[in-house]
Amino acid sequence: MTTQPTESQVAGHRLIHVDHPVVMGVLNVTPDSFSDGGKYTDVDSAVEHALDLRSAGADIVDIGGESTRPGAGRVDAPTEIARVVPVIKALAAAGVPMSIDTTRAAVASAALEAGASVVNDVSGGLADPGMTRVAADAGCPLILMHWRGHSRHMNELAVYQNVVTEVRDELLQRVDEALAAGVAPGQIILDPGLGFAKTAEHNWELSAHLDVLVGLGYPLLFAASRKTYLGRLLAGPDGAPRPVEQREAATLATSLLAVAAGAWGVRVHDVRSTVDALAVWRATGSPRLRTAS
Repeated sequence: MTTQPTESQVAGHRLIHVDHPVVMGVLNVTPDSFSDGGKYTDVDSAVEHALDLRSAGADIVDIGGESTRPGAGRVDAPTEIARVVPVIKALAAAGVPMSIDTTRAAVASAALEAGASVVNDVSGGLADPGMTRVAADAGCPLILMHWRGHSRHMNELAVYQNVVTEVRDELLQRVDEALAAGVAPGQIILDPGLGFAKTAEHNWELSAHLDVLVGLGYPLLFAASRKTYLGRLLAGPDGAPRPVEQREAATLATSLLAVAAGAWGVRVHDVRSTVDALAVWRATGSPRLRTAS
């Protein structure tokens, strides 16, 4: 008997094929994420913020229950599930499309059951071999990010001869393993993993050559929002990085450049400004260099 896709799975696939750049709004229900950690740790505040993101124009809200900032420690799966599932259930009832930001198959499975429609695995399937099977069984979109190790140790792994070709090749390895696990090609979205086992120079090099990754033929998610390398670029005369909350203009610039290079979508904290900037960009009639097929 053929299993019919659930409503959330169908919604996830519709997101892949939209005719405009996808805007993914960030919601971390954690005490220690680098930008919004501690702000939305109870269900009510998390749901309210997610509804605000959706009202501002987010196509999807990305919900994470474990910080992946550099140096962050890990929490166990039950803690992560307890943080995200009540929020996902409440937002599913409100009709908000959601992705689950996790590296654990058990968390992804619980989130999909609660109403999420996309799995966003920052480890690209490396942290938990069961992740690709969860996505394959669910038939949902799966975001595979370039990753080399957990947050506590990832900065030690930022060693490349050619970051663009190595990220490309390592992403293709993740794609091959996902396909071997039964994930359909049309489910896969890629993410270059800015800031994950990468220096600022690596991030800029990848940003300047997104065409190489877009050329792989999979939708590409670009996630530079408020990241440390933007703060360092905008450092003051004393060398202190620009504070997190003052990196929005730089984030907007990276988002527009990424979309112009053919990125499928951008993952951001400030949804309204991003949506407004993209509206201006589209009003000029500027063509995307590539659209998701």
